[in-house]
Amino acid sequence: MSDTGTGGGADTARAPGSGRAGPADGPRDGLTDVAGLRVGHARVPGAGALSGTTVVLTPEGGAIAAVDVRGGGPGTRETDALDPRNLVQRIDAVVLTGGSAYGLDAAGGVMAWLEERGRGVPVGGPGRVVPVVPAACVFDLGRGGDWRARPDASTGRAAIEDAARRPSGAPVETGSVGAGTGAVAGGLKGGVGTASTVLADSGATVAALVVVNAVGSVMNPRTGGLYGTDAGEGVPPPAPGVHREALRRLERARSASGPPPLNTTLAVVATDARLTRAQAQKLAGTAHDGIARAVRPVHLLNDGDTVFALATDGVELAAGNPLALNEVLAAGADVVSRAIVRAVLTATGTSGPGGVFPSYRELYDIN
Repeated sequence: MSDTGTGGGADTARAPGSGRAGPADGPRDGLTDVAGLRVGHARVPGAGALSGTTVVLTPEGGAIAAVDVRGGGPGTRETDALDPRNLVQRIDAVVLTGGSAYGLDAAGGVMAWLEERGRGVPVGGPGRVVPVVPAACVFDLGRGGDWRARPDASTGRAAIEDAARRPSGAPVETGSVGAGTGAVAGGLKGGVGTASTVLADSGATVAALVVVNAVGSVMNPRTGGLYGTDAGEGVPPPAPGVHREALRRLERARSASGPPPLNTTLAVVATDARLTRAQAQKLAGTAHDGIARAVRPVHLLNDGDTVFALATDGVELAAGNPLALNEVLAAGADVVSRAIVRAVLTATGTSGPGGVFPSYRELYDIN
């Protein structure tokens, strides 16, 4: 098995004529379908490293932001600042990183990059800003063999520079990249996934980016099918004989990888709908439903499941209709589930001193 990341993931998009009514996939079926958002990745260098950082960079002027943390073992930074009762109104970037709590140092490199460009909360004269950079981490320590190979400020800077150099609307690289480099989900290789939809009523775009690194499983142990798939999307459940052999291969891989590690699934769900901070908070909360549909069990004590919500103010929801937000909330959960499927289908398996982590495609011999 290779330990290199993969990009793309277009083969996982829903096919036309799948029978699914209502919202349609965004042009790139990814987070960058929300205008102005950019995504960059960086990997920790070194033979014993299997970790990295992913940064979501907002447009100039920032985005309304909120967060909802439900896992029992979270590792986060600056999440209290996103409480709707507090001062900060907008943020310029979100950091998703490997390295457990050590990896939160990556946010320092992102802060430095933003400060150099005068982006952040003004606190005095010209150039005096404090960038508010919320961050959350997944546990991937030692998966490449070197316990100390983890993201730091230089990794965060590399990731935001990668985001900044990409043109607006550039496709999001998925699979074993960035914060998903060392991700594992129920013994399978996890990674980064993304998805988007355009709402039928308002025309607003809702999108998600997910780092899948779960204690729970992404596949049904009885059939081998992925929990997050629906009609017309992904791959069908494998034949029973193929599934039985895949389970044997997965068990051998788990035996070679030692005790079950700590985990966490992270997500950024974004929209160009104009939301208040309280509405963004609701979106972050309901987006957790998408994780629960695609990963079972979820929100355990050794997960740190965290969802950030971003809103960029492009589309006004129906005035005078307090329930217009429902369409956005439902779509947020849907795109999170689909992003999890894409992460699993585009991940690349790895084998080394830190363990054996096969990908779903390798396990079931899917081209």
